[in-house]
Amino acid sequence: MPQTAVVPARADVLAHAEDLADFVAASPSSFHAAAEVARRLQTAGFVPLEETAPWRTEPGARQLVVRDGAVIAWIVPQGAGADTAFHIFGAHSDSPAFALKPRPTTGRAGWLQAGVEVYGGPLLNSWLDRELRLAGRLVLDDGTRVLAATGALLRLPQLAIHLDREANDRLTLDRQRHTQPVWGLGEAASADLLAEVAGAADVDAARIRGYDLVTADAARGAVFGKDDAFFASGRLDDLASVHAGVTALAAAGTDAGHISMLAVFDHEEIGSATRSGAAGPFLQDVVERIQLALGAEREEQLRALAASWCVSSDVGHSVHPNYVEKHDPVVQPLLGSGPILKINANQRYATDAAGAAAWHGWCEAAGVTSQEFVSNNAVPCGSTIGPITATRLGIRTVDVGIPILSMHSARELAGTADLHALTRAASAFFAAA
Repeated sequence: MPQTAVVPARADVLAHAEDLADFVAASPSSFHAAAEVARRLQTAGFVPLEETAPWRTEPGARQLVVRDGAVIAWIVPQGAGADTAFHIFGAHSDSPAFALKPRPTTGRAGWLQAGVEVYGGPLLNSWLDRELRLAGRLVLDDGTRVLAATGALLRLPQLAIHLDREANDRLTLDRQRHTQPVWGLGEAASADLLAEVAGAADVDAARIRGYDLVTADAARGAVFGKDDAFFASGRLDDLASVHAGVTALAAAGTDAGHISMLAVFDHEEIGSATRSGAAGPFLQDVVERIQLALGAEREEQLRALAASWCVSSDVGHSVHPNYVEKHDPVVQPLLGSGPILKINANQRYATDAAGAAAWHGWCEAAGVTSQEFVSNNAVPCGSTIGPITATRLGIRTVDVGIPILSMHSARELAGTADLHALTRAASAFFAAA
């Protein structure tokens, strides 16, 4: 579909990538990502609300609410009424990783190790020989919830080629035996991994009653390649979309004809079926509370939802030069050539013809060139929060994102220009009539 692209200033694109690197560094877990979204939006004038308190939402309000590792933020336009529609930009805060088990301080043969289990579907080999952080939340004896993140602490050392001569032919990692990272030397009986995490959060380890901790790549995101075309980082799936949404919403005004909303969910990588996931009631509850605050009756609520849109943004696959046969032979989105519109006949993505037309319109308004993505028929298609959101709320939904390589790796690869373009498209979505 013909589109007129606007070429942004190189300095703006690079500054945007550097800001994303800051965002990822501040967001090693879903809990940190939600807190960083809230921090940035509060700086932009958004007011945090508590779910347990009464809400006063009125025209002109810029508000947000955090639920565990999820966050929803919105702008109510000045002319809002009981049947005002929503424009919702959706993404997710979690990424494949390793989660800390109970009694996590383990060890063998003089090494201290961490007891972990696999979270989501990571490319296991990509986590080898990288310095890793531990990050998430601690719950203390008085119920206080504390964010905690270590510096580089752990590593999954690979077996030397001398001890496995066939490693280059077929590397097989047992999810229990081969994925327990080292973090020190000594005997497990005299060590305490949780104390290391507690020290990073400046709390007494003896007060910890529960924790949700995951691994994250300790290396900072970086721009590289010819003409600075590439951006590599951990957790681009899906912090690239979260960053685009929060940047666009922070800059949005209160003069739109709809309620502009950012919805960042947790647990997408494991199916979304949690209280802070897209399959849970969080978004529906927030939408209803806003509508009730604006005086909506049931009829007006349904009219508003019927006129609403959700853009579900998650990463997709760029064509891979070494595995071209894995992609559709005709539709081959290329990293660096713009955001993607994700299409699947079996509705694993929620895009339909109306959604495609709307997306191309928003991209045109932003001066952004978009590409299509569809799977090779012989390669199963993944899914996103899009179909879940469409099913739960009945909102018209379109699935989009940016093309990347190394999806679910500890360190993924995106196009520097695509990151900036996705943010511009999100801004056009929030500003659309």
